[in-house]
Amino acid sequence: MSTRSVVPFGPQHPVLPEPIHLDLVLEDEKVVEAVPSIGFIHRGLESLVGKKDFNDYTYIAERICGICSFMHGMSYCEAVEHIMNIEIPERAKYLRTIWCELSRLHSHLLWLGLLADGFGFESLFMQSWRLRENILDMVEASTGGRLISSVNKIGGQLKDVPNDMIRGFVAKLKDMEKDIREMTDTFLNDYTVNSRLRGVGILTKQQALDLGAVGPFMRASGIALDTRKRGYAAYSNIELEPITSDIGDCYARTYVRIQEIFQSIDIIRQAAEKIPDGEVAVPVKGFPSGEYFMRVEQPRGEAIYYVKANGTKFLDRFRVRTPTFANLPGMLETLKGCQLADVPMMILTIDPCISCTER
Repeated sequence: MSTRSVVPFGPQHPVLPEPIHLDLVLEDEKVVEAVPSIGFIHRGLESLVGKKDFNDYTYIAERICGICSFMHGMSYCEAVEHIMNIEIPERAKYLRTIWCELSRLHSHLLWLGLLADGFGFESLFMQSWRLRENILDMVEASTGGRLISSVNKIGGQLKDVPNDMIRGFVAKLKDMEKDIREMTDTFLNDYTVNSRLRGVGILTKQQALDLGAVGPFMRASGIALDTRKRGYAAYSNIELEPITSDIGDCYARTYVRIQEIFQSIDIIRQAAEKIPDGEVAVPVKGFPSGEYFMRVEQPRGEAIYYVKANGTKFLDRFRVRTPTFANLPGMLETLKGCQLADVPMMILTIDPCISCTER
């Protein structure tokens, strides 16, 4: 006869990149239920809109999360630009697109490394992060920062990037593609890796819809939805289709993120070919008055930004719904019935960013 026990998992755990805490209800080694606790790193960033000038708040928004830093700042700027009816230069739109995809590349490579670490493949972890360093080098060369780039501003970008540097990025990514394919081939085809991923943590299409999953976690369950298709930044001029899988397990989520790595390389190539010359910012006068609801496809999925302005230099409200918050119910669903040894992968499968979630 099996007995039930409650085992705390996190917030400090060797496999966890960020402090999430779960109380796991077990029957022997089988997880029956998982009860989450969040709030360990709440920083009150949203309340700072009442203390910081709406222009300066761009730098606060960037610090919601280090990995998603650029997209947080860009999304805030785009929301305010819509309120103020500001049309940024075309070159700035393409620069935003290129930096968004570099962010997606380094985020997905970071996640692949963490996944490898989660099932004990340390050399694969090292290789993933070694390749990620090349992406961070490109971010540093073009912005001056490796994680917190601080190149966004309301009205465009603070910095331009020489066309020669952009073409150099494309050439570097083309050279890296062989190494990335060799490394990701291990995730997709190695027997021992597959034994830990296939058939584990299945989330059906209907469950993904009912529980509001987003991003690769959702697309791996067969839902072809990608917010980039809405056409923010320069995505309206970029050819891309959502990458999906119908399987819905850990392997499918790994497959989707790996294919998105190569999709991001292709998007950067397209943007480099189409980027026009010109200014990267326009002057901003006056104060915003109104509200706007912005949706952006971050590496982890759709993020929602709500900005409400009152015509002064201080905003009334800034609210973020991050993808990890949306994916927590789906993650808890996949945990039901899994083995205790698979819990780390179940958590990593949503690519958790608790810093984003708690702000």
